[in-house]
This record gives sequence, C-alpha cells and structure tokens, in this order.
Amino acid sequence: MTVKYTEDHEWLKIEGDTATVGITVHAQDALGDVVFVDLPAVGSVLAQKDTAGVVESVKAAADVYMPVSGEVIEINEALRDDPSLANSDPLGAGWFFKIKLSAPSQLDALMDETSYTAFSAA
Repeated sequence: MTVKYTEDHEWLKIEGDTATVGITVHAQDALGDVVFVDLPAVGSVLAQKDTAGVVESVKAAADVYMPVSGEVIEINEALRDDPSLANSDPLGAGWFFKIKLSAPSQLDALMDETSYTAFSAA
C-alpha cells in the first residue's frame, strides 16, 4: 500500500487500481470541528482537481478535490452519519470515498509523506 498527498491536503491510500481518499490531519486541524460532509455520488467519474465534495466545520467550509482522475466506487456512509470522524480519525475511519483510478500516472506528481510534511509545515 502506498500513501500519497496533495497540495490541497487530501491523502490517498493506493492499493492496486483503487485509492481511498480523505483529508489530512493538517486539513482537519485547520478546519476545526467538522460538522457536515457532502460526498460524491457512487458512479461519478471525475477528473483530477474536480470538486468531489465539501467539508464544513464550525469555522469554515472547504472543497474536497479529486486528487487523481477516476470513478467513485464507494463512499463512507459512517462519515456522513458522523462527520466528526474526519477529526477523530482522519487517516482511518474518517476516509471520504474510494475511487477506481483511470490515470495512475497522475500519482507520480503527488507528494510522499516526507514531502507533504515539509510542505504543510511551510
């Protein structure tokens, strides 16, 4: 399993031709207490950088962007029911959706954990 990060503070856990997507610890720290998530519809085909959803907190609302092109194959219903999972377990139970990759080469431009840590600290 490989984990990649975007400049928009999404993470992807890649397994084969699928990826699980969520927001990073840095993103949820910046947002504060998450109170609502709007997730994409299963079957949606989105291009890299398309808006895939929205996360709302007591402080702000932010778009969740598609980190790579693909088809949404599953959404996290538990997150929809309990948006605070994005705060309590952003890299685990707080995942947003899963996608089937349509352009795996796009992963090459994303950051690894070391690069993302340096990027988010800047």
